[in-house]
Amino acid sequence: MDFAYLEQMKKLQSRKQLMKFFCILISIGTIVFCADLLAQRTAETRPLPVFTRVDTVRGMLTPERRCYDVRFYHLDVRIDPAQRSISGSNTIEFTVDSAFDRMQIDLFANLRIDSIVLDGAGRRLLDESSRRPMGLSTRRVVDDSSSGTLRYTRDSNAFFVMLPGILAKGSTHSLKVSYSGNPIVANNPPWQGGFTWKNDSSGNPWAVVTCQVTGASCWWPNKDHQSDEPDSMSISVTVPPGLEDVSNGRLRAVTKLSDGWTRYDWFVSYPINNYNVTVNVGKFAHFSDVYSDGDEHLTLDYYVQPGHLERAKEQFKQAKTMLKSFEKYFGPYPFIRDGYKLIESPHNGMEHQSAVAYGNRFLGGYVGRSSSPVGMKFDFIIVHESAHEWWGNSVTSKDVADMWIHEGFGAYSEALFVEDQFGREDALNYINAKKQNVRNDRPIVGVYNVQNQGSGDMYDKGQLVLNTLRSVIDNDDLWFPLLRGLQETYKYTTITYDTIVAYVNRRTGKDFTYLFDQYLKNAKPPQLEVIARKKGEKITARYRWVADVPDFQMPIKATISGNKYEWLYPKKEWQTIELHIDRPEDFRVAERLFYVEVRLNYGYLDPRLPDQP
Repeated sequence: MDFAYLEQMKKLQSRKQLMKFFCILISIGTIVFCADLLAQRTAETRPLPVFTRVDTVRGMLTPERRCYDVRFYHLDVRIDPAQRSISGSNTIEFTVDSAFDRMQIDLFANLRIDSIVLDGAGRRLLDESSRRPMGLSTRRVVDDSSSGTLRYTRDSNAFFVMLPGILAKGSTHSLKVSYSGNPIVANNPPWQGGFTWKNDSSGNPWAVVTCQVTGASCWWPNKDHQSDEPDSMSISVTVPPGLEDVSNGRLRAVTKLSDGWTRYDWFVSYPINNYNVTVNVGKFAHFSDVYSDGDEHLTLDYYVQPGHLERAKEQFKQAKTMLKSFEKYFGPYPFIRDGYKLIESPHNGMEHQSAVAYGNRFLGGYVGRSSSPVGMKFDFIIVHESAHEWWGNSVTSKDVADMWIHEGFGAYSEALFVEDQFGREDALNYINAKKQNVRNDRPIVGVYNVQNQGSGDMYDKGQLVLNTLRSVIDNDDLWFPLLRGLQETYKYTTITYDTIVAYVNRRTGKDFTYLFDQYLKNAKPPQLEVIARKKGEKITARYRWVADVPDFQMPIKATISGNKYEWLYPKKEWQTIELHIDRPEDFRVAERLFYVEVRLNYGYLDPRLPDQP
């Protein structure tokens, strides 16, 4: 036997086994790498939602919406908690912006349209398709021999009225829509829209409505788009014997009807967004107060369950403190003629204009919880929901996609309240404790024209972004007038993302578009990548921004020399700086002032190594 041959074969076999082993390792590594890449891709690039015609009809300013401007609503409804039903009418007074003979009104398909009357002329639309299942596209025909026929068609939760002739540009008209039915129930109020039908602790009926994002058309017919607010509004609510209604604005009349029911007539003297229109039907204990700051006197009215009266009298003292803080930062309370109300609700809370829904159970924090100690020192709902009187109710986003204007500024208002009451350090603690809640799952700005709001990060991340912007501006003598100026300039109007960005750029004299785009139109915050090396006694750092926005160039404060924070000006390209700190791992950025990710790679080099370019 040739032993030399056998030895050679053994070596060859060993090499083959070794090569096979390496191939297996490479294959496993490839699989793991691909799986990791796929996981990252899945996490970072979630598929965009699929939108349909229904979303467009709901969220777009269609030609049938753009053609008219709402000036006044008179909502007159009868609410029956026993039947969980609503019936009545809404009269829409409008001006014609461009001549038309077809207009869009919004009302959820589960509610029945009983009649439509134009200018009180008797053009009454009758339901010709009552035999058809609710929700299907249908036609209605006018029964009016003097004017011929008039049609309207259903399209999901909207209907399009065909008028008997062309309405001239500049003319003013009214359309009275009578309707009835059982509105949808809010399964998770206030986040899911609809009615909440409950009984209070004494067994009395308790009915309230919340409809933000879902749309006011889930319970009353209107032009359901945030861009168009009436100049004023009347709200008439008829309720069963023994109950009362609290709605927006001032109570003008209480009328006992022949059937024993009672009508409450409220009047809103300011522009109001449709999702802020509310009803609160039940039995309430009422007490009042007055807030005075200078020459103005603001009435404060509080409605709570009778058994909670004494607790409310103590807890609601915080309302005056809140008003004083917010007027300091944002200017006078926007709806002084209509007053300010807190109304106890069976859900956590909602910013209904001049009629804030309160459900915080008279506890500190948010229903007794907070991410920071200072958050337990005040009632979150009183502060946050009332902040919306400025951010959301006075200054309103045109499209739900920009709901961050309401919630980001509303959440930041909490921090300003803390700063005013407890100091800057507690405010920074309050803000930064919110980081743990941020998911960075998708952009804060939603998709326009399809009733799509952005990530829920608009609250806590929105607060962090505004804190970052304040830090970059680095001039409170400019920052606070800027916030107040936004209120003064855009009070009682609807605005967009571009409005905010342009205003900030104009007031500061700098272009911060890159900052807004990165934080609000992209899912993840910018990442500061730093490579720090100590060679002998010298520490050098290479640094750059990793961001989605091509021209991202936000300055940031870092420990360049000792423990003191100094300005660093990173760009997307690598730059090099010498650090005067003890160890490369001691490099820090002022993360309490800036919401960023920091990726620090540090190490040590032998002084004998040649310098790297």
